[in-house]
Amino acid sequence: MRALASAAEQALKDAAISGDCVEAIALDTTGSSVIPVAADLSPLDDYYLWCDHRAKREAAEITELAHREKLEAIQWCGGVYSSEWGLAKLLHWIRHNPSKREKFASAFEHCDMVAATLCGINNWASVKRSVCAMGHKWMWNSALGGLPPESFLAQVDPLLAGMRAKLDGEYATSDKIAGTLAPRWAEKLGLRAGIPIPVGAFDAHWDAIGAGAKEGDVVNVVGTSTCIIAYAKQAELIPGVCGVVKGSVHPQYTGVEAGLSATGDIFNAIAQRGNTTVAEMSKGLESYRAGQTGLLRMTWDNGDRTVLVNPNLVGITLGWNLQHTAQDELFAAIEGTAFHTRVILDRMNEYGAPTARVINGGGIPQNNPVLNQVYANVLGRPVLVPSRKVTGIGSAIFAFLAAGTFKTVDEAQDRICATFSVYEPEKSAQRVYGDLYEHYRRLYFAFGEPGTSEFDKCYRL
Repeated sequence: MRALASAAEQALKDAAISGDCVEAIALDTTGSSVIPVAADLSPLDDYYLWCDHRAKREAAEITELAHREKLEAIQWCGGVYSSEWGLAKLLHWIRHNPSKREKFASAFEHCDMVAATLCGINNWASVKRSVCAMGHKWMWNSALGGLPPESFLAQVDPLLAGMRAKLDGEYATSDKIAGTLAPRWAEKLGLRAGIPIPVGAFDAHWDAIGAGAKEGDVVNVVGTSTCIIAYAKQAELIPGVCGVVKGSVHPQYTGVEAGLSATGDIFNAIAQRGNTTVAEMSKGLESYRAGQTGLLRMTWDNGDRTVLVNPNLVGITLGWNLQHTAQDELFAAIEGTAFHTRVILDRMNEYGAPTARVINGGGIPQNNPVLNQVYANVLGRPVLVPSRKVTGIGSAIFAFLAAGTFKTVDEAQDRICATFSVYEPEKSAQRVYGDLYEHYRRLYFAFGEPGTSEFDKCYRL
């Protein structure tokens, strides 16, 4: 919250405007970023941040029981519950903090907690919860009665008994208002008290809106990890994705989320092992050609988010020889993330969510033309890159809606979203990557699916 106040002060200074001119504020956050709270909304601990994998055991228990009990909700989040998601993280916290259980009243996603704090809400039951956060990460589904049944939660662990009531409240899409800015926080942020704050959402979902995504588009929000976001009027179940949730991206459409557990983090790790930076190591990558390194890299350095949903997987690089350099590995890692993205898009297409356009958003694409060209060549279709950074533009759009400046998401997008640079596939590279992708895809499932390879058996032993 101190960082938010500092950022607001700097934003007003950079824009050379008075805080009184700001008509609304909207906030997106990472997720699943979970915080347990007491009844007065005071935090009982630190956040479990989005990339935290400590709850692997809890996630596996939820998945196993959900399939044994034929819980329909598990199918709507891809068939496997992830250690990166809310219920698993909450159960892990409860199990490991017995001294704090008595004070525990509820738990919130960061996007809901920050909105409630700014609105001055001090009663957990009064906080509105984001459909985006709860639908993708907590198995909440309005058509199935909300959260999983009490009987299911208590069967996972008696410590979850009563949890359904503790996670109760109003679940809302981001075209609804969470509250208004409280005087205390208005003073800290340098804004006017009473301005509306819409219900929040996750950063990647709003970044897709900020990137100008329309129905049928898919947005790769490429940063430390990659979130892959799409939305459609009607979407079916897609095995292995991070959720199919009505209203999670665009309030009037059904959102689909998938992704990679690490992208920029892998690039950074390679550079750090070489005692340099990604920017330095990237110099000269534009001269690399498709497949020239002879390396094929499975980018599982932080597990697999989609479609295998297995946090235990680790990175694999095939084809090493004594002449390979760290820069070769970096290029192979870029190719690997592109191949993994193609696996995901193929899965979405297979289950009725075809891709009309591919947009590369997030923090990396504007600064890495090599990555964009590799993605176009691997995916076999044009890749659109916004001409300026889109991070935060989705938040601005929902703030404009809350303020009444625009009436619809589409109207706001047409007015403020950036134009695109287009990376067209190169035919020669596309042919090479077409052959390599068949190898990648076969190895991806052979090494990655539990119980289907000698590697997996050895790893579990």
